[in-house]
Amino acid sequence: MPIVRYFAAARAAAGVSEESLDAATLDELLDEAGRRHGERLTLVLKSCSFLVDGLARHDRTVALAAQSTVDILPPFAGG
Repeated sequence: MPIVRYFAAARAAAGVSEESLDAATLDELLDEAGRRHGERLTLVLKSCSFLVDGLARHDRTVALAAQSTVDILPPFAGG
């Protein structure tokens, strides 16, 4: 199962910094995270950027390998 790492506001909304979620695509993973952690995280996810195995991904249909790491990065303040 892919490992999800939450940062900043996403971590606060999820209530965890890391977890494993069963998903075949980034879109499925984000849906599952929202179901698991509720509306607050779902709202935060709308403004986030995503790294899959260290590479920025904008296409949410990208396939995830069982050993993938997905970083969920909300917008950060500052320079």
